[in-house]
Amino acid sequence: MSRSSSVFISRLRGLPVLDAAGDQVGKVRDVVIQMRTEGRAPRVHGLVVELFARRKIFVPMPRVHAIDGLQVMISGTVDTRVFSRRQAETLVVDDLFDRTFSREGSQVSIFDVAMRPVRSHDWEISEVAVVPARGNRFTSLRKKALSTTIVDWNEVPALVMTSSQSTERAIAEMQDMKPADVARELHDMTPTRRAEIAKALDDDLLADAIEELPEDEQVSLISILDPERAADILEEMDPDDAADLVQDLPEPLAERLLARMRPEDAEDVRSLLVYDDFTAGAMMTPEPVILAPDATVADALAKIRGEDITPALASMVFVCRPPLDTPSGRYLGVVHLQRLLREPPSTMVSALLDTDLEPIATDTLVGAISRYFATYNLVVAPVINSENQLVGAVTVDDLLDHLLPADWRGDQMDGAPGAVNRG
Repeated sequence: MSRSSSVFISRLRGLPVLDAAGDQVGKVRDVVIQMRTEGRAPRVHGLVVELFARRKIFVPMPRVHAIDGLQVMISGTVDTRVFSRRQAETLVVDDLFDRTFSREGSQVSIFDVAMRPVRSHDWEISEVAVVPARGNRFTSLRKKALSTTIVDWNEVPALVMTSSQSTERAIAEMQDMKPADVARELHDMTPTRRAEIAKALDDDLLADAIEELPEDEQVSLISILDPERAADILEEMDPDDAADLVQDLPEPLAERLLARMRPEDAEDVRSLLVYDDFTAGAMMTPEPVILAPDATVADALAKIRGEDITPALASMVFVCRPPLDTPSGRYLGVVHLQRLLREPPSTMVSALLDTDLEPIATDTLVGAISRYFATYNLVVAPVINSENQLVGAVTVDDLLDHLLPADWRGDQMDGAPGAVNRG
């Protein structure tokens, strides 16, 4: 199948799903879509994949690397938690196939649904195959194929958002908002409505929105979620933001959620909880961009192009001896993005080190960190421990979160004038 053309979902069903190593993970069983407002085609959210143990999991479309007539290739780590459909989601096979509606005065039923790529990892519904509403899907398939009509998605009522779908409409509108705007919408809702919407939002969008809420609202929102879902949200949050939230939770709840998180994500959060408030250790992220000395400029640029790398973290790579996870091997220095852009792709990063930029210690206080950022005009800075290992990086947004008054997010939501930084 060509990525430039529509792919009919019935042809995807049953295809093997292979991971980056070429090993089969399972088979495609369904496609999850979400309605959108303002006349836009429904977005393809991801695939329902059945593992060999007949356990169904969800694979988001950004993880789908390639689709052809024989297989689906995915990248990244497979999340094996059981798929659970949310209120604003529709399953194409289970919910739409064989659904009947009126078209041009006669009854037709949905025989197949097509999706098409609109940009990298972003797919939407494009066309629908309909047949006269007689019999069922599995009788006289040849006859049905001969009488199939292809129509645009917006001719099918089940794919068009209506004004009566209040929760679905709210979720659809939020999908295209920035996290801060979603947070503002949640802030303005009644507690009951906020809980309803939060339970229907995607994990990644809800996690981003929670990071933008005032601390007390973060606590109340994460506390009303089912513990399994709350743990999922903490995994999606930046580790430093998740650590701040966990620290504000009652200790029994905090421990229960940490125990339900993936071990590697929980370890990142626990590693930040040991540092004192308003220190570099407490505000840093333990996931900066780290490279070995023999990595090339091409390697560095490929790594900072990752979708999960923020602009601040992408502005600088840190060079260390292995291991390359934090705490790393011996810290060697940094390379700035602008330097990477000026050098040949084959140049090793060890030849480009800025060794004049002194790293900051984990116990450095916020006031000293702010002066450090101002002195060197930085948006990110390396943090090392007493053994000269890189343990994380402080970004300018982490710094601002700790410089502004504790209630600055609430003031912003309520339309108060801009807050003044602490002295």
